[in-house]
Amino acid sequence: MLVTVAVWWAFTHAAAGASTMIAAFQPERMPGAVASLFERGVVVQDGLTSLWRLLCGLGVATGLGVPLGLLIGSYRRFRWTSAPVVQFLRMVSPLSWAPVAVALLGVGNAPVIFLVAAAAVWPITMNTAAGVAALDPLHLRVAETLGATPAERLRTVVLPSIRPFVMTGVRLALGISWVVIVPAEMLGVSSGLGYEILNARDRLAYDEMLVVILVIGLLGMALDGLAQWLLREPRPRR
Repeated sequence: MLVTVAVWWAFTHAAAGASTMIAAFQPERMPGAVASLFERGVVVQDGLTSLWRLLCGLGVATGLGVPLGLLIGSYRRFRWTSAPVVQFLRMVSPLSWAPVAVALLGVGNAPVIFLVAAAAVWPITMNTAAGVAALDPLHLRVAETLGATPAERLRTVVLPSIRPFVMTGVRLALGISWVVIVPAEMLGVSSGLGYEILNARDRLAYDEMLVVILVIGLLGMALDGLAQWLLREPRPRR
């Protein structure tokens, strides 16, 4: 950590003469920028706004991705017929849908949530489908022999078995969504961490802009650690 700060200090001071922006990135200017952002309530308010949009988008993606993954993994014909469409949509950058989202949903929270969901749905879908494909058919046959209905087999056999796959998909989706939400919040909204980067740039407050970027990185690391802890496999009770 000390080495990183030392390199940061040396570079920004050596290159400060070439650009006023680089001079604003000097580490000794960061405490003042942090204080200014907290005084205006920017970090907390915009951070919570971004997190709320992230959770809404992830909720939509999970609600769509898990059922779609179950269908893809369970029915071969559906998997074959849907494969071209799924592969095509997976390869389209979520941000490519930004003009469409704004045109259809207007400016505000809705297009941001849409773009987050568009980014998050495919990791969840594909991991859910992989979990269903990895199921041992013997378990399903045993449940069927014991008289379990399709709904009971889904609840008692399929869902518990694919849980690790779904958790992995959600964690991957979380990381992708956090990357997408920052540029998505530059689409005319007036709140969120992505908006605050543009706001700081327009005010030529480059030191505050760097602080917001650092906050985004730290929050992303915290979210991944929290997801890893929440989605961990439960230990069997003795």
